[in-house]
Amino acid sequence: MRTALCALGAAAALVLLPAGHARAEGQDPDRDFTIADPRITESSGLAASRAHPGIYWTHNDQDAPLIYGIDSRTGETVATLTMEGVGTPRDMEAIAVGPDGDIYVGDIGDNLDGSWDHVWIYRFPEPKTLKDQKVPAKQYVVKYADGPRNAEALMVHPKTGRVYIASKNQDGGGLYAGPERLSSSGTNVFRRVDDVPWVTDGAFSPDGGRLVLRGYFSAKEYAWKDGRLGDGGTGVGAPFQGQAESVTYTTDGSAFMFGSEGTSSKVVRVDRETDGRPSGTPSDPSDPSDPSGGASSQAPGAPKSPTAQDEDGQGGNATVGFLVLAGATVLVLGFKRLLRR
Repeated sequence: MRTALCALGAAAALVLLPAGHARAEGQDPDRDFTIADPRITESSGLAASRAHPGIYWTHNDQDAPLIYGIDSRTGETVATLTMEGVGTPRDMEAIAVGPDGDIYVGDIGDNLDGSWDHVWIYRFPEPKTLKDQKVPAKQYVVKYADGPRNAEALMVHPKTGRVYIASKNQDGGGLYAGPERLSSSGTNVFRRVDDVPWVTDGAFSPDGGRLVLRGYFSAKEYAWKDGRLGDGGTGVGAPFQGQAESVTYTTDGSAFMFGSEGTSSKVVRVDRETDGRPSGTPSDPSDPSDPSGGASSQAPGAPKSPTAQDEDGQGGNATVGFLVLAGATVLVLGFKRLLRR
């Protein structure tokens, strides 16, 4: 399935112009970079380090318990972390850093949309030293209140630490909220709190006031209100990538970093467009889904609607992109039917 999607995504990239305000590669941190490590062939999640400026954590979409720290100045791997104390991962799809400094990894993929009655989240402290090392990790069992499903996006709110998962479905998915605190001794039930489009990854802004969700051809940034999406979202001009799988914010909230699968895949920075404020202006940091939080009706500093783009931030190129996505969906569904036989 990934092969078909990669081929179609690559074709789309050839006919579609990049969108957004991307920066050229360079030696400064948090700029465009190319992942140089030949072991990373299916980078399926991306998270900015809180402890090490300019470092981004990623992992392959596979069954090895390995997490890689990439220096955005060079694209080189500066740390390989081997998780210990967890079972063999099945389909790791997402990664995030929480307010406690822990790294959360979502083993939440299920390409057959419900073949597994539970999935897992792994968690371990972000290491203080960048080097190859083994890290003891906790493992959490996750189930959805409305039954099994496929998912590729895991987000941790940067103020409350509550974990959210966005499911992936051709007819649209759901945003699921975990319990206030994860339990390693029992099952953690995630409950649907909102509807989302086709999502391959997502991330909270560093201040907790916004949530970005991306798909294969577009991305939107939403205000965060009352523990769910606070508006219809604004297109952020995501770049077209062969297998668009990941997104995160820079640690100052001034830009998005978009990643994709593939050998020597590129991570592209897209600066946030602000409404008369410097990029990264703090908004209300509360997460009202937590009893200790308040509410904000609209996150200040939300991006302006791009003037030459449609609501998905892709302009006229989105039409072609959606046609390619439709073709990809047909191939995926056909492949899934073959697997079930």
